[in-house]
Amino acid sequence: MTHQPNHEFAPAGAGNHPIRWGILGTGGITYKLLAGAATTATAEIVAVGSRTPERAAIYAAETGIERAHGSYEALLADPGVDAVYISLPNNLHHRWTMAALAAGKHVLCEKPYTFLPAEVDAAFDAADAAGLILSEAFMWRHHPQAVALQALLPAIGQLQLIRATFGYVLDNSLDVRLRADLEGGALGDVGCYPISGARLLAGEDPDEVMGYATMGPTGVDLRFSGLLHFSSGVIAEFGASFTYSHRGIEAIGSAGSLFAPDPWQSNPAAVWHDGVETRYDGFDPYGLELADMAAAIHGQRPQRLGRADALGQARTIEALLRSARTGRPVRL
Repeated sequence: MTHQPNHEFAPAGAGNHPIRWGILGTGGITYKLLAGAATTATAEIVAVGSRTPERAAIYAAETGIERAHGSYEALLADPGVDAVYISLPNNLHHRWTMAALAAGKHVLCEKPYTFLPAEVDAAFDAADAAGLILSEAFMWRHHPQAVALQALLPAIGQLQLIRATFGYVLDNSLDVRLRADLEGGALGDVGCYPISGARLLAGEDPDEVMGYATMGPTGVDLRFSGLLHFSSGVIAEFGASFTYSHRGIEAIGSAGSLFAPDPWQSNPAAVWHDGVETRYDGFDPYGLELADMAAAIHGQRPQRLGRADALGQARTIEALLRSARTGRPVRL
């Protein structure tokens, strides 16, 4: 069975001008955002900022972006940019989000926004004070597949167990994800997705966590496994890895189960229930993410992912890291 696109996930912001976006950083993820922007009339990518004029110029020429800035500060000073997408290494997310907000720009920041809950509050306080929109870029949450997983939960009875994984083999020893000084590691890179999924299906933040890290020679976790306990009694088991390839999420209830083989990248965009597969093809999660930002910026509706979700993520990740260091469960 195939679910066809409908108005619920159509581009928002009709009747308003497209949001003019600047890309801060030129990492590989930005190309996916560019492809998503091409699917929605609500976004226009007009500028890019990099650490050097040369890199910015090369990227702009490759992608057809009209303005290239040779520093992050120059991008933020561009009066023709309404909002910025931050795709920098993890340790730079909060610093440049705060700089962008101070420059009067709306911000979509790549996940994980931070490992520190206090930084989430500081950023959203700054955004609220300036009347700006800030969101953590969990594009998968904007896909109708994620909405379907939530909507189908009552059909499986009382939710009891969640299993979620996201792993791939990272064989480049020079990859920034392996650098401790940039806050790399499997938990931050891919583990945040299963955590997001478990919190979504449980409908709350965990009240106790246990984390287990397998550390690599560069000082970051190559594998991270964890348990999340929720006040409802639901338990979530999750795994994140740079050494094995596996992904998916399963919700097990008293009367059945749901399974999505790849909710994080929607490939395939499918949900299994009672032996029946329903496909959710024809949607670009990055385009939907940008449309959601546009709707919030234009005042049509609140952004799907705001302070509460980012704070729940940061609190959970911080507690898991603390648990892995101490070898003990951590109450939240």
